[in-house]
Amino acid sequence: MTHPPLPPRIDAAVRGPVPAQAGIGLRFPHVAEFLDRRPDIAWLEVHSENYLSPGGPRVRSLDAIRVNYPISCHGVGLSLGSADGLDEAHLVRLKALFDRIEPNLISEHVSWSVAGGVYLNDLLPLPYTEEALAVLCRNIERAQACFGRPILIENPSTYLRFAQSTIPEWEFLSEAVRRTGCKLLLDVNNIHVSAHNVGFDPARYLAGVAPADVGEIHLAGHLRKEIDGQPILIDDHGSRVAPPVWQLYERALARVGRVPTLIEWDTDVPELAVLLDEAALAQARMKINWPDAEAIHVA
Repeated sequence: MTHPPLPPRIDAAVRGPVPAQAGIGLRFPHVAEFLDRRPDIAWLEVHSENYLSPGGPRVRSLDAIRVNYPISCHGVGLSLGSADGLDEAHLVRLKALFDRIEPNLISEHVSWSVAGGVYLNDLLPLPYTEEALAVLCRNIERAQACFGRPILIENPSTYLRFAQSTIPEWEFLSEAVRRTGCKLLLDVNNIHVSAHNVGFDPARYLAGVAPADVGEIHLAGHLRKEIDGQPILIDDHGSRVAPPVWQLYERALARVGRVPTLIEWDTDVPELAVLLDEAALAQARMKINWPDAEAIHVA
């Protein structure tokens, strides 16, 4: 389908900072709607690995969409926690992507997925030890040197606690921020999921996060399952944000202030209207205490 050019959008901070407002993930079922009618949303996130090709219809669509929306690139394959170091070829591909589309934010997970040159289709957790922290910081610094800018690192969803871990997760991440100059992508749903699964107080987690460290917040849905009679929460990004996560988000806003907030939805992707409605719910919570907040930029 050929999409005629639309008139310039005058209410989006295009090419400028990601505004301290609610955005959504750009998913393939909704691309045509963004090309055809330009829905009203403050910013969009894309998964970096979906756009590594230098050409093709997918990239051309993103090029057209990013003219009208600030874009964040969220990676799932950098394996920042890998003791083997970062894949230099993947770094080069990511840098080419970022140079081409000029994202306003770049983020990655605190996890590992590569060992001995073998890629695993999962975001695996780290033990929270001094040794793992040194590995993580070394890899963050390498990525930032390659990209020429700071990145944001996302707290993981966890389902077990390593016996070797000696550092609380929030202290582990805060120290990584301090040592490398990166920022924190605070995933509130992940905090709720991990707190339930491994047994820590989410309020204590938030109290341990320095407000200045946080550059973005993620919100998503999760799945509740029973395993051997024990309830466990699965971070599946396949439903609306749960009430306890909204409550924790309100606490996070009270702690860190108003920052760009993203609605994630990756499985059983609904109609675009549902994502926009979830974003509106986040936006309403931000407006309660910060009606005139200015945009921020993690540069």
